[in-house]
Amino acid sequence: MKILGVSAHYHDATAALVVDGVPVASVQEERLSRRKNDAAFPLAAIEWCLDHAGIEPDDLDAVVFYERPMLKFERILTCALRAFPHSWRSFPHAMKNSLSEKLWVRGIISSHLGVPRKKILFTEHHRSHAAAAFFTAPVRDAAILTTDGVGEWAALTVGRGTRGPDRTAITLSREIRFPHSLGMLYSTFTAYLGFAVNEGEYKVMGLASYGRPTMADAVRKVVKRTADGAFRLDLDYFDFHTTAKRSFSTKFVELFGPPRDPFDPIDLETAEGRRFADCAASVQLVLEDILVDTARALHRETGLPNLCLGGGVALNGVANLRILAESGFDCVFVPPAPGDAGCALGAALYADRIHFGNPDRNVPDHPYWGPSVEAGALARLAQEDDQPAEELDDPDLIERVAQDLAEGRIVGWMDGALELGPRALGHRSILAAPHTIQMRDRLNRDIKHREQFRPFAPVVPIEAADRYFELPPGGKRLARFMSGVFPVRPEWREKLAAVTHVDGTARVQTLERDMAPRLYALLEAYGRLSGIPVLLNTSFNLSGEPIVNRVVEGYLTFRRCGIDVLVAGQTRVTKRMSRK
Repeated sequence: MKILGVSAHYHDATAALVVDGVPVASVQEERLSRRKNDAAFPLAAIEWCLDHAGIEPDDLDAVVFYERPMLKFERILTCALRAFPHSWRSFPHAMKNSLSEKLWVRGIISSHLGVPRKKILFTEHHRSHAAAAFFTAPVRDAAILTTDGVGEWAALTVGRGTRGPDRTAITLSREIRFPHSLGMLYSTFTAYLGFAVNEGEYKVMGLASYGRPTMADAVRKVVKRTADGAFRLDLDYFDFHTTAKRSFSTKFVELFGPPRDPFDPIDLETAEGRRFADCAASVQLVLEDILVDTARALHRETGLPNLCLGGGVALNGVANLRILAESGFDCVFVPPAPGDAGCALGAALYADRIHFGNPDRNVPDHPYWGPSVEAGALARLAQEDDQPAEELDDPDLIERVAQDLAEGRIVGWMDGALELGPRALGHRSILAAPHTIQMRDRLNRDIKHREQFRPFAPVVPIEAADRYFELPPGGKRLARFMSGVFPVRPEWREKLAAVTHVDGTARVQTLERDMAPRLYALLEAYGRLSGIPVLLNTSFNLSGEPIVNRVVEGYLTFRRCGIDVLVAGQTRVTKRMSRK
């Protein structure tokens, strides 16, 4: 059975193809269109998935959209009417936005692909999140917690999943509905702090480490706990449910002070900069507390040892570690794409296992579902551009690149199939030595072109991880896809300064040899040279751009910034004026 999953029309539009119960391809539209967070109907991604599998649209048994547009329209219309007359200005825009292509998804899919309308199915948004988290985890039974901004109505769900020859099911037993949303709470503070919503939440988490949660009581005024263990937002402090123009209200500003202008730098040496850092620390703490309490209650209810997390809030690695440490679960599983990008795969898997009732199948435990590096492409580009290039066998290439890294060079690394999700996990990465603050600052300033307070992540062989990082039981699994933030052992913080955040932590990636063999070999080679088999690993892109996909994109990025060496496949290219 061939099932195509599609997510679109909000952010991170994606296509995913499942054949006979196993994923064979998935790619985000932004990686092909080169428009960051591209929300458009992912026609290019669909075409690539079908071409990669060698099938035609007529061969598809089903096309599954990741949410129910009519139910979502019901929520938008209901919320607009409830907020009247405050919503009268935004109502025409909301209706125009919804009544365009977002509502007529079945017709759009049918017209683009030519598939019969009866083959087009829909899942609920949070069921797609739950399926992406549970069906890709190597467990048979697990509790499930999904939380994001909003799907149709649900903003948080809890339940459990079961896989096996006799019964495969996902049961979501309870939900918290919009506008009471942890995702919207965090996004509101993201906007207040001057960052882009659905993109800058990472910045809030990074900034939080520089502050103290002095405003936590104020945050608890805007998100209040309820007697049944849930929460509700005090909507007097928010505007996101009445208008698309602003997330927070005048009352919010009266409580927290003037918002940050997005164009103003954050100077942590000033009282204003520290106020913003304290605000970030406060909302981070309150978010963590609510998530831990929710997970702890779910553990008591289910008695299960495993928890699967889905939804965009599951990208908060600091909260994930607290859930692992304090909720009672032995292991927490987060997929590499827990947000909307992963919903395309989740929708396809949900349709296969639940709608069609097909037998359960194990899903390969890696994130590499996109286009592969084109053989010989980098050599041709370098030759046309008169850049020094060499073709090397794997052992020589690995040793040469390890030497580059040991000598302080920054390496663009392209290998194999593109990752799914927001994080580069060793196939489209920028790699560097992790030892000095100067390397961190150089990367932020000359390559990533981003705020100086942003941290970088380390990648380490899984067997060596405990030596350098404090990983609790279950931590190595959480770190598989960079889903947790862990303390760096105090004795190693100075020698891992480029990847140690101001609070002594790092968002670790633990790497098994089978997942990315060439990167694993590079870590071993670098360890032999430096004595520390750890590298700084950050996504191969510049600020405001998607992660690179094709070799030509990696090459153009290499030429436009301070990367010294580019590796794609067996080819190594250096700049003529490579600096140490």
